[in-house]
Amino acid sequence: MPFSIEPIGRIHSPYKEKFSVPRQPRLAPSAKARIELFGEANSPEAVRGLEQFSHVWLLFLFDQNLEAGWKPTVRPPRLGGNERVGVFASRSTFRPNGIGISAVEVKGITQQGNQTWIELGSVDLVDNTPIIDIKPYIPYSDAIPDAIGGFAESEPDVLPVIFSTSAQLTLKSHSQGQHIQSVIEQVLAQDPRPAYKKNKADDKEYATHLFDLNVKFKVESDSSSHNPEINRNFIHVTSIERF
Repeated sequence: MPFSIEPIGRIHSPYKEKFSVPRQPRLAPSAKARIELFGEANSPEAVRGLEQFSHVWLLFLFDQNLEAGWKPTVRPPRLGGNERVGVFASRSTFRPNGIGISAVEVKGITQQGNQTWIELGSVDLVDNTPIIDIKPYIPYSDAIPDAIGGFAESEPDVLPVIFSTSAQLTLKSHSQGQHIQSVIEQVLAQDPRPAYKKNKADDKEYATHLFDLNVKFKVESDSSSHNPEINRNFIHVTSIERF
């Protein structure tokens, strides 16, 4: 039987586009976010007691992917983007009902006039993503110490991030420059390029929209070693421009 779901709010995050959004929550801990509640959910009564919990489950819609549909198998980035697994064995954004779930930290509840906000720690959601439900994280039930993570058993590798002189100057002139630099470092260290380019240096210059900035970067190879087997790639932030 068909049914409909109405969003109860939306997320406000530094990620203005899908590219560069961390593939899981808490991978960029400096990137804070907040939920703007809607309608009847926009009430101090609706969040009464939520401050007692350190984390919540967010249920949300992959609204930018809904029209694209879905397939029974997907290519997870963790497997290099080449090997297929069932969609239900992945966290692919292309799903039968386009519903996502993330466990995130609650930083506080704030009230600005008639607007109730939920302040959050690091999230993996694009700015303006519709939120369809919020549930408290219950440690004794939700945390499973001996759980097995399949092909995503360990945390992803990260790359060093360096900033060009011009990029550093732009950040210094920004009122939130130090905070934004931390976010950029944590986001780009995950290497947001397509999975098949993982562990490969790349001449192409990429760009991503974070906060009010257009951040351009390349993935380069440290050729200081005479042994090519131990050369390491790094992220080079070539320039940062304000929108």
